[in-house]
Amino acid sequence: MPISRPNFPQPSSINPLCALVLIGGLMASVPTWANPLAGKSAAAAESCVAPARWASADAAPPQEVDAGALLSAMAGRAVVLLGEQHDDMDHHRWQLQTLAVLHAQRPNLVIGFEMFPRRAQPVLDRWVAGELTEAEFLQQSEWNKVWSMPAELYLPLFHFARMNRIPMLALNIDAGLTRRIADKGWDGVPEGEREGVGRPAPAAPAYEDFLFEIHRQHALMRASGKSAPPTRDAGFRNFVDSQLAWDRAMAEALLAGRARHAAADGGLPFVVGIMGSGHVRFGHGVAHQLRALGEPSIGQLMPVDAATPCAELTPGLADAVFAVPALRQPPPPPPRLGVALEETEGGIRIGEVNAGSLAERSGLRPGDLVTEAAGAPVKRSMQLIGVVRRQPEGTWLPLQVRRDGKAVDIVVRFPREAR
Repeated sequence: MPISRPNFPQPSSINPLCALVLIGGLMASVPTWANPLAGKSAAAAESCVAPARWASADAAPPQEVDAGALLSAMAGRAVVLLGEQHDDMDHHRWQLQTLAVLHAQRPNLVIGFEMFPRRAQPVLDRWVAGELTEAEFLQQSEWNKVWSMPAELYLPLFHFARMNRIPMLALNIDAGLTRRIADKGWDGVPEGEREGVGRPAPAAPAYEDFLFEIHRQHALMRASGKSAPPTRDAGFRNFVDSQLAWDRAMAEALLAGRARHAAADGGLPFVVGIMGSGHVRFGHGVAHQLRALGEPSIGQLMPVDAATPCAELTPGLADAVFAVPALRQPPPPPPRLGVALEETEGGIRIGEVNAGSLAERSGLRPGDLVTEAAGAPVKRSMQLIGVVRRQPEGTWLPLQVRRDGKAVDIVVRFPREAR
């Protein structure tokens, strides 16, 4: 599997939490169809599925299937997972389209979102009930803190739920818990600090191999060939524990939400989970944990680039895939700083600055701890990524970093040709 080196951030190290941030949306070290920075025109080989068509992904090559029959079958499942590439608006349009069809067939619907930690559940309930404005909803759910992707990507889904009074579920756990498990492993975190998440089912061997490839490539990029390749040591085991806890938490929340919204006669609703494709692919993530919890009736659907070659649509990838048509003009690449990032308790540490990069020209140095961006505190890599991606060309972005124990102000000037 070739190493994919996205524009920003550069994969930083074997820091498990940083790697997990990337894996959630499959932002690195995966085939073209799953790499959000690869763009919709990256595949050079002949495409496998016609644009705007569904194909079964349980055989090679994938076979086109009737959309009506497929979605009718999916509506008969207890839980359906819809994958996504977090920063691709077309993927969210596809999710909305699919949700509308499923809702028409199963009106007793509940939608779970990876984007929200469990503590945000009361806010989601108030939003669906129509008690909050859009601005209040985003502010009270701490959107810019907990997710950091532009809200515009997800607002059509949130409004669809509110308009149709479809309950929304907060599926995720707090980033601090993910960080502690990544640092100490599952058994290193006291039971009372696990937010009620049960011990995850062990990873399937293929899933562990996939996670190790992510882990290995991050480490090699960080080391630039200066050290021996990483092994499946304690650090990697903690990394796996973090990913499994993430998957388990979402599986439990989906089933708990289904039970919470059972009808008066005991009938259970239909549940759809919105999450990164890394949690869906090959049934290794959330579906694996759902089965371990006793729920076998699971559907898994994913969007893929219409130019994806057949070789990348491996049997078992999902129940079916939808070929997202390419835009006539590919979207411009996002601005890049040219840095590697590591998340720490105190902020976001710069582990590497690329020679000649915008970061180097702006005066950023390895070891700098980024604490503020555009005047607001930042503690997660995805927050800083979101700020940089939204920065218009030709503008200035103020950053504050801690360097040698002192606060240092840095101004990053984005040139006109940044996009």
